[in-house]
Amino acid sequence: MRKLIMKMSLSIDGFVSGPNGEADWIFRSSDETSRAWALQQYQDAGMIIMGRKSFESMVKYWPTATGPFAGPMNEIPKGLFTHGGFTGMDPALLKAAEESRAAASWAAATVFSGDLTQEITTLKSQPGKTIMAAGGAGFMRSLIAKGLIDEYHLVTHPVILGKGLPIFTEIPQPVDLKLAEVKSFPGGIVAHIYRP
Repeated sequence: MRKLIMKMSLSIDGFVSGPNGEADWIFRSSDETSRAWALQQYQDAGMIIMGRKSFESMVKYWPTATGPFAGPMNEIPKGLFTHGGFTGMDPALLKAAEESRAAASWAAATVFSGDLTQEITTLKSQPGKTIMAAGGAGFMRSLIAKGLIDEYHLVTHPVILGKGLPIFTEIPQPVDLKLAEVKSFPGGIVAHIYRP
């Protein structure tokens, strides 16, 4: 049975983005060591899953992106989770998929629209490397609330946002976690790995 890992960057005050999705603060404190660690997290994954909003945002960026993260983001199979708000792949993406392996990878994303717990349980039961949950505050809140995450990779950045989007809300009951590992990086980022 494979694990579902949630990897999220957080501000010190617990937000995963600014109120309008701002995420530029994530890059200000990254350094070569923290980027190498984050890259390894993705390279170790067998599937990257996300909510619809994150998918629609990422699909506009990654197929033409360059740099070390472009490889895993464009090569690893993707899963898109939605409750009916997804109307299909953008025709421009489908056209680009004919000429680009990166675009083809995004166009081939598996769309999951059934019961979240059932869909994740089925994915976990399949053979393969870990599943990485990569984005969407609402999607992450749903995974947390339903107790579907096997490992939390919480990457705290040295910034206070004051307001933004949290993920640890709407939890029906307390979730006890066990600290498995802590990694500190030169730019001030600290990664905490927790397991239920």
